[in-house]
Amino acid sequence: MKLSFARNTRGFWTATLTLLAVMLATLTTTAQAQQSPNQVVQQSVDSLMSELEGKKSYYAQHEEELSQLVDDNMAEVADFRYIGASVMGRYFRGATPDQRSRFVNVFRKTLIDTYAKGLVTFDYQTLRVKESDESGRYEDQATVPMEVVSTSGETFPVNFTLRQSDGQWRVINVIVNGINLGLTFRNQFDQAMRDNNRDIDAVIDNWAPEVGTEELEQGGDS
Repeated sequence: MKLSFARNTRGFWTATLTLLAVMLATLTTTAQAQQSPNQVVQQSVDSLMSELEGKKSYYAQHEEELSQLVDDNMAEVADFRYIGASVMGRYFRGATPDQRSRFVNVFRKTLIDTYAKGLVTFDYQTLRVKESDESGRYEDQATVPMEVVSTSGETFPVNFTLRQSDGQWRVINVIVNGINLGLTFRNQFDQAMRDNNRDIDAVIDNWAPEVGTEELEQGGDS
């Protein structure tokens, strides 16, 4: 039983690159605990730029190696369990521990594979982390703004939501040009559940979310 997701053939390379910019970091737990959310994002961007310098063509030909690189570094800055629970939404409470764990693993793999491809596809010129005193919705959350400037001169605003857990700041959501990716994935999960008669195993087994580039470039409600 396959899921029926609304797809856009152009993919979502704008979103994949910008999200990777904050996630691809080689941050140690100690360093993260001592840094502000803005410093965490800035160091992540610097690490990404250093890693990709002169290597995009190589990674384009070695996708498995790039995916492993992304996987290793995402573990340091992305709270996949929190994100997975958020995407499952109201269905999380009724899911078994095994189903929750399986979805987190599947969700993680789909993101890694897609982001790895987008990382060597999207042509960017500048990634700018901006200063902000804006806090998150809760005391343990913070918002960090960033801008991605493409080689064509287009500027895409990005806002990262980070959550502090056990002394570490970890990414739990990203909004690209007004498109809330966490909310988009949650709506897709909800639609998939309704399309598949609330068969959560079918949804997990066939999970393949996508956001269209046109939507990201045009913007939307956050």
